[in-house]
Amino acid sequence: MKRFFEIVVVVLGAAFIAVSFNLFLIPHQLLSGGLSGVAMIVGYFTNWNIGLIYFISNLPVLVWGIIAIGRKFIILSVISVIFTVWFMQIIPVDSISFKFDQTISAVFGGVLLGIGSGITLRIGGSSGGFDIIGSILTRKHDFPLGSFLLALNSIVVFALGYFKEDWNLALYSMLSMFIVSRVMDTIHIRHLKVTAFIITEQKELITKRLLNLPRGVTLIKTAGAYSNQEKDMLMTVITRYELAEFKAIIKECDPKAFVNIVETTTVIGEFRKLKS
Repeated sequence: MKRFFEIVVVVLGAAFIAVSFNLFLIPHQLLSGGLSGVAMIVGYFTNWNIGLIYFISNLPVLVWGIIAIGRKFIILSVISVIFTVWFMQIIPVDSISFKFDQTISAVFGGVLLGIGSGITLRIGGSSGGFDIIGSILTRKHDFPLGSFLLALNSIVVFALGYFKEDWNLALYSMLSMFIVSRVMDTIHIRHLKVTAFIITEQKELITKRLLNLPRGVTLIKTAGAYSNQEKDMLMTVITRYELAEFKAIIKECDPKAFVNIVETTTVIGEFRKLKS
């Protein structure tokens, strides 16, 4: 039932994303971020099917993700991409949004896209594209992903404004991307990294599972102030892409564990598969 629920949420997220694309963004030739934005700009200039371009551009990223990660995150991401493309083929692009101006379409398109991407991330998957690249890069290196993605999106938006000779489209696209990021932050998590402190009776089992995530784990000896009993506390730093899987590991290994998850603004030093 849990797996079925996760798939249902991913499919629902894909529907939100497809509605955002076909009913609000594409009719006004606005852009989303990531590979979908690249697919849109190619489609605008070639009149090719944007859904198919989006699927083809995601294929190498999905294959890379399966090879580099090969876990639940990628499986749910594959489902999300497939259903997004499928919904884009059955939802007409003649759009109700022609009744609205570009500002309203950018806002509603951004909200729907943020909801779709946010609930997919929260359940442990992604909508494909740069999210998969982000998961791979941040699990290997402490990579400045936010700045990198911002630069890529800026290039795509600039190209739209330059070649279309309509900078209003570029500005409305930036408005939509900003709304997407705010909605996703509200649904999922604001920062890319979080630190988890785990007090548990199952330190060996949880440590083994976390090292397979893979993340380094630090063991800290603690004692209860009231009971004066010695306890083992595990500390690990993970990315937002791993948060859903982390929670599932804790729930499976020790449902009674005390877990404190805090936002991490900066990590200095190695952020790889290391044992502390």
